Order: sequence, then C-alpha cells, then structure tokens
Amino acid sequence: MAGKKPMIRLYLLLAFILTAFAVTARAAPPDWRQYEALLETHLTSRTEQGISLSWLDYSALAASGQFDQVVNQVESYPLDQLQTHNDKLAFYINAYNIYAIKTVLAHWPLSSIKDAGAWYFPVWKKTAGSLGGKTVSLDNIENDLIRPMGDPRIHFAIVCASLSCPDLRPQAYVASDVDKQLEEQTAMFLANGSKGSRVENGQLSLSKIFDWFAQDFSHSGGVQAFVSRYRPQLSGLPIGGYISYNWDVNGE
Repeated sequence: MAGKKPMIRLYLLLAFILTAFAVTARAAPPDWRQYEALLETHLTSRTEQGISLSWLDYSALAASGQFDQVVNQVESYPLDQLQTHNDKLAFYINAYNIYAIKTVLAHWPLSSIKDAGAWYFPVWKKTAGSLGGKTVSLDNIENDLIRPMGDPRIHFAIVCASLSCPDLRPQAYVASDVDKQLEEQTAMFLANGSKGSRVENGQLSLSKIFDWFAQDFSHSGGVQAFVSRYRPQLSGLPIGGYISYNWDVNGE
C-alpha cells in the first residue's frame, strides 16, 4: 500500500495540471469594448418619419475607419470557445447586428439595406462575412444559428438596419446578462407605439415581425400571450392587423 501512495499523488497532480490547462486554454470571452465605444459615439435617439428609434450615423462611422476592426474580431473569434447556450446566443446576436452594419457601410450611401441586394438575390442571402472560417449571410445567422435556439425574444435584438426594426442596443450582448438584455429589448420594443404595438379602434396592431415569425411564439402560448406578458394592459385585445414596416435605413 505504501508504494501506491506516491502513484496516487502523481495521478492527482496530473489531473490537477490537466484541469488547470483546460481552463487556461479556453479563449477569453469576446472583447466588445471597441464595438461599444463606436456605438456610444455614433448612436443616438431620434424620431424619423414618425418612428422613434436608435439612429446610427453611418457616414461618421464609415469615415472613422474603425469598424473593420470590429468585423475582424468577429471573424477571428474561435467558435469552439462558445461553450454554453448563452455564449452562443449573445455572440450570434452581436454578429448579426455587426454584419448588418457592415453590409450598409459596404454600400453606403443607400436608402435601404434592401438596396444592397436585388429581387432575384436579396441582401439577406448575400455573403455578409465569415464565422469560424466559413462565409455566412444574414439569413444564415438568423435562421440557421439564432432561431433554432428557440428564444423568440431574439426578434427584438437582431437589427436589420431599418426604421421599423428593433432598436440597436448601445451595448453588446454578453453571455452573463443576455437574458436580462433580451427582456429589456422586448419590453422596450413592445412599448414603442410607433413600430412595436399599439391599440387602434379597440384592436391590437403589432409589428409585422409577429406576422412573419408567428410560429416562433407558439412555445410562449402564441403571439397574444407573448405580448400580454410584456404589456398586460393589452391582454384580451384581438389582433386587428399589423403596422406597416418601413425598410428605410436607420441612420444617415
């Protein structure tokens, strides 16, 4: 037995070393500080065409020449380090929003992000960037990576660079706070009567998002139950229609 003790100690030491190596080998969480600094500088609140929104100064952002560094951070981040559900959720939401901005900047000036595509090859299908060394479109990120995660609140976090889209959040989404951030985004969007939800003639008018992605809200009891969770004063009102979606770009 005495001879086994040194071996046991050795095994324990090796296990400790391997565990420590695995922890230290894990890449640091994405560093979004530069992205947030650019948003702080170039994102403001504004009412445009009767719609209240977060307004991005694309012209100044393009002139700064700094957004490419943010894109490079997204493209170079090792996806195998996204180990948890929240890691992936936060990262892919940020990636979508960053690549939507990148798409607008690549064709600036334009009136609508849709102008970066064509009827036979819409902008959503065009290559927007790369993730993990593979090219992706905005459609890939939204429908292949984010929506399958099963959280309908993402529809109020991903921003397609248009007036009627949810507002671009001035902070990056982070794994540790993403649930709280999604709650805030959803509540804020639904409280925005110019594009989220409002009462008209005793009926509920909602963003077209609820029409296009109605199936995503089925696990939350359906669209009406989901809306009532955030706006209980609207509970019981029938859905009378949907607010016209304005695709004009959300900045200048």
